[in-house]
Amino acid sequence: MLISELSERTGTPAATIKYYVRENLLRAGERVGGNRTEYTDEHERRLKLIRAMLEVGKLSIAAVRTVLDALDEPDAPVILAFDAAQQAVSRSAVPDVAPPSAPALERVDALIARAGWHDCDDNIGRGIAAQVIDAFDNAGFPLPDDYLDSYAAAARLQAEADLDTVGILPDPARMTELVVVGTVLGDTLALGLRRMAQAVVTTERRTP
Repeated sequence: MLISELSERTGTPAATIKYYVRENLLRAGERVGGNRTEYTDEHERRLKLIRAMLEVGKLSIAAVRTVLDALDEPDAPVILAFDAAQQAVSRSAVPDVAPPSAPALERVDALIARAGWHDCDDNIGRGIAAQVIDAFDNAGFPLPDDYLDSYAAAARLQAEADLDTVGILPDPARMTELVVVGTVLGDTLALGLRRMAQAVVTTERRTP
């Protein structure tokens, strides 16, 4: 297909497609003579992935490039793409705040132990959770353990849903892509569902 058709199929201006090519997010099309450049269904799929990460996941161009580089690594395990996506999404999760305090990290470690989780010492989520605990403390609303335990249980259910969905795909390449999309967009999905759930529970508890 020509760039005009690719633009129409994806709702992306031709100038933006060319920009993504210059930024090494999208592979260049194949020159077929004169000024004609042809693109494939693979370009369409990749372009939709890029736009999802930029527009819904709110990632920067640099972060998207990092994630795509992990996706394009030959024979790389799925966990590599998973880690790249986690890092990219999580760097801006708690912006412009101080590093987590030692007491907050101790509380997160205790939570990890209660939940029976393993291999979390180097996960970026450990620091983020501790920063949030500090923020609640600083606002005058220290979080009780049962609140943290409930959030951990909900997070476990979300993680199982993510991996269950990935596991049904037969193609390893598509599995890796879904890991990236699910990680980047899953946070936004969780945000939307949480907002609705808060409204529903608030209404239910107000109803006699």
